[in-house]
Amino acid sequence: MKNLSKVLMGGMVATLIASTTVMADTEVKIWVADATVEFTKEKAEAFLAENYPDYSVMVEAVGEGDAAQNMLTDVEAGADIYIFAQDQMSRLVSAGALEEVAPDNVPVVTESNDAGSVSAAMVGDVMYAYPVTSDNGYFLYYDKSVVTDPTSLEAVLADCEAAGKSFYMEINSGWYQTAYFFGAGAQLTYDTDDQGNFTACNTGYASEQGLVALKEMIEVASSPAFVNGSSVGSATNIGAIVDGTWDATSAKEVLGENYACAKLPSFTGADGATYQLSGFGGFKLLGVKPQEDEAKLEVCDALAAYLSSGEVQAARYDAVAWGPSNLEAQKSEAVQADEALSALAEQLAYTIPQGQYPGDYWTLATGLGDSIIAGELTAETSDEDLMAALQEFENTCISYAE
Repeated sequence: MKNLSKVLMGGMVATLIASTTVMADTEVKIWVADATVEFTKEKAEAFLAENYPDYSVMVEAVGEGDAAQNMLTDVEAGADIYIFAQDQMSRLVSAGALEEVAPDNVPVVTESNDAGSVSAAMVGDVMYAYPVTSDNGYFLYYDKSVVTDPTSLEAVLADCEAAGKSFYMEINSGWYQTAYFFGAGAQLTYDTDDQGNFTACNTGYASEQGLVALKEMIEVASSPAFVNGSSVGSATNIGAIVDGTWDATSAKEVLGENYACAKLPSFTGADGATYQLSGFGGFKLLGVKPQEDEAKLEVCDALAAYLSSGEVQAARYDAVAWGPSNLEAQKSEAVQADEALSALAEQLAYTIPQGQYPGDYWTLATGLGDSIIAGELTAETSDEDLMAALQEFENTCISYAE
């Protein structure tokens, strides 16, 4: 009996192992932010039940930042489908954590989503992810009883000055600061190798375009209305503020019936030309992990395409207010009524997706803005000295990739 028991137990163990193996092959693991777990589970289960009834889904709460880092740490143990921020794209591709989007889906994704999100989903000419949102970036909140023309930076400042109100923009931030430099035509991006190391810095800050941007930052900072900042919750006496959708609720509370939003204004540069403020855009993307099982890969790709579709993006906005990248979803009545998202959507047409930047870049950019705020760089500073400051900034940026 003792020996028979062992045999039976062994058989049970073998059966359990076989069962677990089957379950693993037919279970799709998805990582999404906590706020969207139940929404994603409901949509994924319904899709699989209708199209792939032999498969099940497990949805776990892993936010965009953690999802990317976890995948980079251990691809094999990671989720089959996961949402991540676009600035992690190159690292995830290099780590072998992203399958290319199915060729048949590429034209649909390209035609259905806004240009910024499509660009964010690409590495070179290859699409590696499905766009999910276009809702991370900055634009202008303003008091419409104060600001009469939100399309002109000079007019916004003049209105704020006349009303004794404040214009907020965080010029000592490497994120917000790019609005001036990119807007004037100066670039700053980095290339990375397969290990995620920075290999080249593509920059033109030490240029006539960079000089236009720096002079405009100095001019804005010299306005009596200017206050360095980007958080509605920390601001007072607001006439206008450059901020993002995450502060829309606070902006509505503070500005009340005078609440209004617009894309960032344009400005007249020191050279007399007109420039549109630009900057970084941020997007959430849905990635599929490479699979050894071709059948499971087909299921994962189909499910990812569905979860990033216009139908689901519109429903996700209704559920958790994530701003869609899908062009049809952006036209929905609910999204159109969202003034902040509408302003951001217009602004994102003038931005570039934020890629990877060395940690030291952000500190360096803060220093450049601080030198303006502290009055070390002013309207009286010679072009030669301003260009020298830009050259030092550029050289330091380049050194981070050497």
